[in-house]
Amino acid sequence: MSPRILAPCPTSPNCVSTQAQDTGHATAPIRYRKSRVEAKEALKEVIRSLPRTKLVEEDESYLHYEFTSLLMRFVDDVEFLFDDETKTLHFRSASRTGYGDLGVNRTRMEQVRGLVGGKL
Repeated sequence: MSPRILAPCPTSPNCVSTQAQDTGHATAPIRYRKSRVEAKEALKEVIRSLPRTKLVEEDESYLHYEFTSLLMRFVDDVEFLFDDETKTLHFRSASRTGYGDLGVNRTRMEQVRGLVGGKL
């Protein structure tokens, strides 16, 4: 079975991904030390603490969440992919609609990075 990869970001500036090559969309992945199962559970616990999130798909190394904004009810798709060979957590956060996001996706993922720091 070939490893899963995250979809590339569109050309619009409303997406960040650890698998993007261009500076406008690229961000660093998160390293984890625990087993994949433990790291995934710790990540899920962190995401559950955030408002307006819904888990829509999960398998052994993948999580897909919908984050809904408070006022305009915009939905962003946030995906996490655990690479157990390199102990690396890849992610992609993208607005489902519109063009710009005022940096919301990048800010959210930096918030998640801060919240999971040391827990994985």
